[in-house]
Amino acid sequence: MSHNHGHACHDEHTHSHGGDGHDHDHSDDITPALQDSLYRHIEFDKITALNEATYGSGKAICKKTWQERMNPEPELVSDCDEQLIVNIPFTGQVKLHSILLRSSDSPSAPKTLKVIINREDVDFSVAEEASGTQTFELSRTSEIQELPVKRARFNAVRRLALFFPDNFGSSGDRNSDESDSGNDGDEEVTRLSYLGFKGEWSQLGRAPVSILYEAAANPADHKVKGVGANAMGHGVGGRGGDGM
Repeated sequence: MSHNHGHACHDEHTHSHGGDGHDHDHSDDITPALQDSLYRHIEFDKITALNEATYGSGKAICKKTWQERMNPEPELVSDCDEQLIVNIPFTGQVKLHSILLRSSDSPSAPKTLKVIINREDVDFSVAEEASGTQTFELSRTSEIQELPVKRARFNAVRRLALFFPDNFGSSGDRNSDESDSGNDGDEEVTRLSYLGFKGEWSQLGRAPVSILYEAAANPADHKVKGVGANAMGHGVGGRGGDGM
């Protein structure tokens, strides 16, 4: 595996630039079937992908809403070899339930996914050596794959590293009847078109009770001030009348 080669190809892409995806006008587009979607709680601007052929494409497939899950573009395609890493940070702490992804029924579909949580240093050498929090064997299909995680291992997730070490072409599972159907060398790259996450989100370092208490106290303050002003007004007016 040429993971070192792949990593070297993308040393220059460690920066991030804003403005990606600002034409999105439906970021709140979540169907009732995905009430536990974590879409709103992903830090999109901090998503990074290693060995992506097009800069920002790892972020772009995470930015797809549930309604856009079957759209072929944008697509994340690996560059120097078949390996990919996508790092996804959340805005708070997450109890992860499942990972959703879409690839294709082709040799470019990823075959294995190793998930590593709460590490900011995941590159290809770390990803290969780490045991991982959970590893999945993926299907070669163009349907949405939902991968339920072992929840006890994923009950305090702040960031996910998704490592795709191989695909069906690189694993020797390429079907002979499809070998000439795509672009030459298609099995050398890995392709993904959608990533999504389901679970429960909680905000860190916030006490909602104090906010509710302050909001409830305001009406009482206004009421007391109103009664006091009215009573004083009537009293002065009455005395004045008696004195005349």
